[in-house]
Amino acid sequence: MSTLRRDELAGFLRARRAGLRPAEVGLPDGVRRRTPGLRRQEVAQLAGMSIDYYIRLEQGRGPHPSRQVLAALARALLLTRDERAYLFRVAGESPPDATGPSRQVPAGLRHLLDAMTETPAFLVDAAYGVLAWNRLAASFVGDLSTLPAEERNMVRHMFGAAVPESHWDDAEVLRFARTSVADLRAAYGRYPADPAIAALVTELLGTSPRFAALWAQHEVGERRPTVKRVDHPELGPLEFECRVLHVPETDQRLIVYVAAPGTPSREVFRRLGARADA
Repeated sequence: MSTLRRDELAGFLRARRAGLRPAEVGLPDGVRRRTPGLRRQEVAQLAGMSIDYYIRLEQGRGPHPSRQVLAALARALLLTRDERAYLFRVAGESPPDATGPSRQVPAGLRHLLDAMTETPAFLVDAAYGVLAWNRLAASFVGDLSTLPAEERNMVRHMFGAAVPESHWDDAEVLRFARTSVADLRAAYGRYPADPAIAALVTELLGTSPRFAALWAQHEVGERRPTVKRVDHPELGPLEFECRVLHVPETDQRLIVYVAAPGTPSREVFRRLGARADA
């Protein structure tokens, strides 16, 4: 255990409390708030502690907070992964290991997906479970709302029995698969206690020799952009770049299909967007 830095802890708690709107934590905004952010009493209530104890922490004169108290404060203040680690460190504790990837969809990312009206996009967690998607993405991944959450997984689909062998003749498909497996292995290492990731890896090792061969190479790394060529049954041949954007605060990935300006694929995406808005 390292030294408790009371002033740093107090200043951090005050700043995070002031930066939160009541609506973000499910509280009414009210009309008589004289200062921005949450009240001390509201944070204490959300964290399940007495108001006197919380005030002492914010004033830099409280006792050494336990790990349970710090975890409760992190939840109450909606701290990101980096902010939670900082909270523990200034309180003289080592940050807890992440037990599993975040599967909550931040409101801002949901709004971003909906605003991308001419670009197919979807959000996945670190294990490539699909969490959210926009209307254009449904043209490629189907209506995922009809599937149980555990079946909405890109890697499971990629190595599923329904994929024809001829699919693997494309070098870009192979590269896409290799980098996906490397990224999954990185998540496997970051979240050793996550049962969903462990079950996915165990399942694919037993059902997909191709996955097992790639897994045995022990490649570790994040996904890189790749060019995808799709012969869509309704839209015809398409070519676009598959961009994978890492979301650091949740360790999620925003996957977007980007067609170059002036190409037939871009025009198809534009028409799809106009049809969806009609």
